[in-house]
Amino acid sequence: MTEPVDITLAGGRLAGLSWGPQAAPIWLALHGWLDNAASFSRLAPLLVERLGIRLVALDFAGHGLSRHKSVDSDYAIWDFLHDVLDAMGDLDLTSTTVVGHSMGAGVAGLLAASVPERVERLILLDGLGTLNTPVEQTASQLRKGLLGHRRPLSAPPRYADIEAAIAMRVNGGVTPIDAVTAEPLVRRNVMLEADGACRFRTDGRLLRPSLVRFSPEQIVALLSSIEAPALLVEGEQGILGGREFAGRARQAVRRLERRVLAGGHHLHLEPGAVDAVAEAIVDHVQASQGR
Repeated sequence: MTEPVDITLAGGRLAGLSWGPQAAPIWLALHGWLDNAASFSRLAPLLVERLGIRLVALDFAGHGLSRHKSVDSDYAIWDFLHDVLDAMGDLDLTSTTVVGHSMGAGVAGLLAASVPERVERLILLDGLGTLNTPVEQTASQLRKGLLGHRRPLSAPPRYADIEAAIAMRVNGGVTPIDAVTAEPLVRRNVMLEADGACRFRTDGRLLRPSLVRFSPEQIVALLSSIEAPALLVEGEQGILGGREFAGRARQAVRRLERRVLAGGHHLHLEPGAVDAVAEAIVDHVQASQGR
C-alpha cells in the first residue's frame, strides 16, 4: 500500500498528506468540517494505484496540522478557497481534479464556480453545495454569529488516551461514524501529552456559527455555473438522500453523474465501502477518457 508523506504548503501555514509519485499528475483532496487530510488515507492509495496519480490532501486552516488563524480572522467557507489556491500555487497547478468530501465538496464547488479555469473535474463525496440560510433569516443568522463569536473559548477537553478521544468523536460527532472509520481522523488531530493524555488540535472557533451564509438561491446559481464534469458519490445513509435542497442542487449542476453506494457520510473512509467508492471514481474517469 502506498504510504503517505507529510507536506507543508503556503509558507508552512498549511499541512497535508501526499500519496503517489512526485512526478505523477496531481489531484487535490479537500476534507470535511472538523476532519483533516487523513480523511483520504484509505481512498488515496486505491486511486494512486488505479489511476497513476499523485493525490495531495490538505488540512484546511484550523484543522489537522495546519495553523490556526489569527484571533481577528474568521473561518467563513469562502476563506478556505485561499487555502486551495495557495496550495495550487505551491504545487504549480494551473488546473486539476478536485476531490471534496462534505464541506470540502462545498469548497470544491465554490472553486469550480468562481475560477472555472482552475478545475478540470470534480469528485464530490457525500456533499454538494454548502450550508445556506434563507434571506428572511439573515438578521437572525447575523445575531447568532455575533453572539457566538463574542463568547470566550473554553480550553480543549483533555482525554486520558487516544482511545478515549476516538470514543468522543464517535459519540459526539454531527454525523454517525464508527471507531474504525474515525481512528485516522482522530490520530492526526490530537496533541499527545507526556502522560499519554491528549487534546484535539482543532481550532475551537470552527464551532462558532457563521455570521453570514449564502442563500439557497445563491448556492443554486453558483452550482449552475460550474462548467467542469462532476461525479457525486453519495452514501445511502449519508447527508443528502431525498432532502429537498439536495434535489435542487443536483439539478443545478449541468454535467453531473450521480452514484449512490452502500455506506454513511464518511463512505470514502469506511473499510467496507471505500473499494466501491474507488471503483466508481475509476469508472467515471475511464469512461470520460473513452476507455
